[in-house]
Amino acid sequence: IKQGFEAELDQINQIKPYQTSHFMFIDAATRRNLELVQTIRDKSYKGCLLWVLDRTKSSMGGRLLRQWILQPLLDAAQINQRLEAVEELYNNAILRAELGQEINNVSDIERVVGRIASGTANARDLIALKDSLRLLPKLKSLMSKVQSQLLQQLGRLPDFTGILDLITRSVVDDPPFALKDGNLIKQGFEAELDQIKAAAREGKAWIAQLENEERKRTGIKSLKVGFTRVFGYYIDITRSNLSQVPDNYIRKQTLVNSERFITPELKEKESLILNADERLKEMEYKVFCDVRSKVAEQTSELQNLAWVLAQIDVLLSLAEVAVENHYSRPKIQKSKSGINIIESRHPVVEKVLGEHRFVPNNVEMDEAAGRFLLITGPNMAGKSTYMRQVALTCLLAQIGSFVPAKEAELCLVDRIFTRIGAMDDIFSGQSTFMMEMTETANILNNATDKSLIILDEIGRGTSTFDGMSIAAAVAEYIHTKIGAKTLFATHYHEITQLVDKHPGMENLNVLVKEEGDHVTFLHQIVKGPADRSYGIQVGKLAGLPAEVIKRAKEVYSTLEMVESDLGKIKSSRPKARGQKAKGAEQEQVSLF
Repeated sequence: IKQGFEAELDQINQIKPYQTSHFMFIDAATRRNLELVQTIRDKSYKGCLLWVLDRTKSSMGGRLLRQWILQPLLDAAQINQRLEAVEELYNNAILRAELGQEINNVSDIERVVGRIASGTANARDLIALKDSLRLLPKLKSLMSKVQSQLLQQLGRLPDFTGILDLITRSVVDDPPFALKDGNLIKQGFEAELDQIKAAAREGKAWIAQLENEERKRTGIKSLKVGFTRVFGYYIDITRSNLSQVPDNYIRKQTLVNSERFITPELKEKESLILNADERLKEMEYKVFCDVRSKVAEQTSELQNLAWVLAQIDVLLSLAEVAVENHYSRPKIQKSKSGINIIESRHPVVEKVLGEHRFVPNNVEMDEAAGRFLLITGPNMAGKSTYMRQVALTCLLAQIGSFVPAKEAELCLVDRIFTRIGAMDDIFSGQSTFMMEMTETANILNNATDKSLIILDEIGRGTSTFDGMSIAAAVAEYIHTKIGAKTLFATHYHEITQLVDKHPGMENLNVLVKEEGDHVTFLHQIVKGPADRSYGIQVGKLAGLPAEVIKRAKEVYSTLEMVESDLGKIKSSRPKARGQKAKGAEQEQVSLF
């Protein structure tokens, strides 16, 4: 790469391959469905997981936090190192506040160093770097008190006294943005430059002296010596004083209210002054470039410093969020395969609703309780939120964050797959159902027994029997062939019978309180299948016209009667010769 772009890529010291074995795999569908870095509805920052976690003080910390969210770790030792660091900061409010105050004053060193290495940094970039390097002694002192292994490693900040001294001695404290306009380098840094500056100052002093002398000689108190890039230096005389202009003045330009003149002596001095100015700007630019090049020699060390400070910033942010939202440290079970969470909460929904309005739920996913959870219940009851919060809890733990729960014991998850919601892909001509099947196929072909799968309403994009058949087949395949931990929400209540056939499956439903025609969703997850969907009640809550609700109830009653009659017909059929009689509880119609 450097053969074609050598100058542009000087800031790249090494290229490391991305190792999929080091990070949890999260595909585009999961990033979207879990709303990790932007919301589904309007692609906004507010309302996503990053919005909840981001208390970073620096731009480079914010970028690293985003990277951590999209690349959770798979190594239990690394995860626990981060968790120990977050826990120490969580328990030490004074250290957290003091470190945060220092990090808040750090500039975007990562971007500044990139510009320095590529030769595009201006003088203000060097001043920003200098101001940041001045904070290192205080940061180093604060980090000397830490106990956790990761914070101790990050606290071994290198010494940048040489760079700090170089920039302090060379670059003025408040330089201009433009590099070729001069006023960049301090007096006393470069002897030759100081001589040129002295010559330029003498020339400008001569101009000021000339103005005073000409005012006295001509008696024109309003006489001024000015300068433009087009005409150079000139003597400006107002129209009311033109009668007093000396004979040696040469008219150069006529304006509305004045006329501009030059003299041979002024033009001669102008040449010397302008030459000195140009030499001064050229020399200052050259000296600045030399300083910048010397700083660039430590690009690698400065980039590492930026990475260290960004990590401290992210760990501070995670600790701050944990304190603010009452998160707890998860226990990572390297040798086990269960997910057990007490009083699990959804980090984003809780933040929007308020802590005391969100209903927490327990999660049990292991060999004893069932690693495949079939969840039934009405829309709006909280099934999708429950499933998402399980996935987000696993993800948070593996980035090294505390989790929104009272307690959490979690196995390592190698991949998170989600199939939630309906969406057409009009650009590729795929229907909602085709998109659903494509995403489901991706999950079935790539999930492992260490994966976490979230499936919401598989099969709803086609006819009832087709959808039910596909949903049942997908559920059985995941359970028997893949063995992944799965949360499977469905409106096909018949599928709940799979639990009787497959050990390791468990039925869950969402509690609903009925008061006549009115229903209240309690958002509490309990064991067992739901007995109805409450679709009409949900429609009423959504504001469907009363006439539509009334007609829906009539049709529902008719369908219930038809289903009841069909059940009686099937149960009254004579048994085949030789078939053993079954108990009454076994006579119910079962698709599975």
